[in-house]
Amino acid sequence: MPTLSLALRSIWNRRATALLTIFAIAVSVTLLLGVQKLRVAAKDGFANTVSGVDLIVGARSGPLNLLLYSVFRVGDATANVSWDSYQKIARHPDVAWTIPISLGDSHRGFRVMGTTLDYFRHYHFAGSRELRFAAGKPFEDLYDAVLGADVAEQLRYRLGDPIVIAHGIGNVSFANHDDKPFRVVGILARTGTPVDRTVHVSLEAITAIHIDWQSGAQAMPGQRVTAEAARSRELQPDSITAFMVGMQSKVMTFTMQRAINEYRLEPMLAIIPGVALSQLWSLVGIADTALMIVAAFVVLAGLLGMVTAILTSLQERRREMAILRSVGARPRHVFALMIIESVALALAGVLLGVCLTYGALYLGQPLLQSRFGIFVAIGGLNAYDFAILGSIIAAAFLMGVLPAWRAYRNTLSDGLTLRI
Repeated sequence: MPTLSLALRSIWNRRATALLTIFAIAVSVTLLLGVQKLRVAAKDGFANTVSGVDLIVGARSGPLNLLLYSVFRVGDATANVSWDSYQKIARHPDVAWTIPISLGDSHRGFRVMGTTLDYFRHYHFAGSRELRFAAGKPFEDLYDAVLGADVAEQLRYRLGDPIVIAHGIGNVSFANHDDKPFRVVGILARTGTPVDRTVHVSLEAITAIHIDWQSGAQAMPGQRVTAEAARSRELQPDSITAFMVGMQSKVMTFTMQRAINEYRLEPMLAIIPGVALSQLWSLVGIADTALMIVAAFVVLAGLLGMVTAILTSLQERRREMAILRSVGARPRHVFALMIIESVALALAGVLLGVCLTYGALYLGQPLLQSRFGIFVAIGGLNAYDFAILGSIIAAAFLMGVLPAWRAYRNTLSDGLTLRI
């Protein structure tokens, strides 16, 4: 206890330098804990990009490819699923609901997705969160369009604005469906998922804009179907890109998956989204590991700064060490004094860093959720967090050995020979 009291008084005597050291460690701890909290939230959000969907069905290819184009709007399907096969599965008594998806067109670099109103009813993300409208409503008319938050923000669209869909998925297209323009009737609230970067229209609209297209080319001017004439045509699609399935009972999910994968009339693939998302995260999750490594080096830099500050002050404190030796302090007491100072500075920095982390999370939670769609739960420290903080204090203890050893070797005569 006398050594602890002496160490605290010594720190107080050098409080300006000590406060800067503590603050440097606190900032490092804040960054490390903040990255840890964000990576956990990002992983949970990634795993919950789509929720409540039991199966995703598409043409037979690979699970990740099906997941990428159906959920993340990345890449293209190797083939489509016939409307008849979709209807047969949708009408199965074990199936509660389905969401058909038709892809292939774009608008100024954003993917266009044809679907039904069931999409707005049954599509969930981040656990059980439903799609909400920031403005407007779902599509009703054939040429209505609902925009994701990023589409509306980046292209500065408002309700009632006209948009023209392009054929294909390039950023620049020379084949536009400008004879059948759409009107913005709804803008979805931000979700932090690929929904934000999607233009949603009805399945019938996708059929209508391609009604006079053959083999990727539009009919000659005199043979084209006008926008109004298309309304009276049969607009049931011949095929769709993929569809999502919600089961009446989760128990039947694997049975339905096996039945679809063994479907003989058409080669199809059914995947469980959660399993495929976990596989995909194992491929892209290297980025969050890199962030943790960078944050760990920042903490190391903070601890090195602490050691540097203590070592720099040793020359000024040689008289202090000599006086302590002269009044009966043993070399081990001087050694312990330096170790206690290092640990005390690190502990104060860790406590301040934890406070800063939770303060930043509390203030930044609404922004992260509304702007990036990342929900960071503000809870207590878990075992992993305590392990991280304990490792920092242990590292401070080990780093404190160097200045402690230097002080230990300072002899009484070395201190007394200093000029007063």
